[in-house]
Amino acid sequence: MDTLQTLAVALVTFATVVAVHEYGHFWVARRAGVKVLRFSIGFGKPLFRWQGAGETEFVLSAIPLGGYVRMADEREDDLPEADLPRAFNRQPVGARMAIAAAGPAANFLLAIVVLWGLFLRGEMGVIPEIATVLPDSLAEQAGLQAGQEIRA
Repeated sequence: MDTLQTLAVALVTFATVVAVHEYGHFWVARRAGVKVLRFSIGFGKPLFRWQGAGETEFVLSAIPLGGYVRMADEREDDLPEADLPRAFNRQPVGARMAIAAAGPAANFLLAIVVLWGLFLRGEMGVIPEIATVLPDSLAEQAGLQAGQEIRA
């Protein structure tokens, strides 16, 4: 692969890992009843943004070096009275811990799925093969020839 292609693959891979991580936070926050305001992959100026079917704005930003899930929190925003029970800071400690742990847990599950897929696909291993046999060497005296496989 050339350098540009390698960088593109690395960028897509990193963005995928970030998206899975942030989706873990997003999914658990929604299940816990927390109002999620924004799901963003990347930082800086938004390149694409769209409003989901619910109240969440989805954003793909210019600098793909991370992401975030912005939840309603009365410590940061002036929330309407109706949204206060759905604020992150009003959730029980267990729910907040679950939301915080969900990103790393999602990455852990992604690693299991990727490794499982690689295991199922399989990969040919390196076959130990004699490249050259030097004249008057012990290998030549033993009758070994170039191209032979070494089997234990």
